[in-house]
Amino acid sequence: MDNITVKIKKLYPDAQLPTRGSAAAAGWDLYAYIPDGFIEIFPHGTVKIKTGLVMAIEEGWEGEIRPRSGLATKKGLRPANTPGTIDSDYRGEIIVALHNDTYERVEVSNGERIAQILFNRVPKVEWVETEELDDTDRGSGGFGSTGTN
Repeated sequence: MDNITVKIKKLYPDAQLPTRGSAAAAGWDLYAYIPDGFIEIFPHGTVKIKTGLVMAIEEGWEGEIRPRSGLATKKGLRPANTPGTIDSDYRGEIIVALHNDTYERVEVSNGERIAQILFNRVPKVEWVETEELDDTDRGSGGFGSTGTN
């Protein structure tokens, strides 16, 4: 099992550190930092929500921002750029762009869980330009070319 050390800093004393819903949870919940108490997101609108946190992810890793299933099913909210990537050299505040998929205004409250972050290894890639590629059964078949089942 790979372990990773992530240095994290609160920008505000009352910002909340990420937590996991259970010991086996893959993701760490991120919390909204909204000093005014709440933000409204209009129907089909997107709002950037601060977390009040900055972090240093180890080189060779990335943080991936993903939706929380409860927020999506109960409030119709999801990160707009799913998944979002936090590169290991980024040192700015972690911000989640939440999109409202409903036809109603939806409130997000300070301290509410708004997304989750998972950590993945980033492989080093060496590109090799070539004139020929090996053949496969699929070939150049695109969207839906392998069937619907």
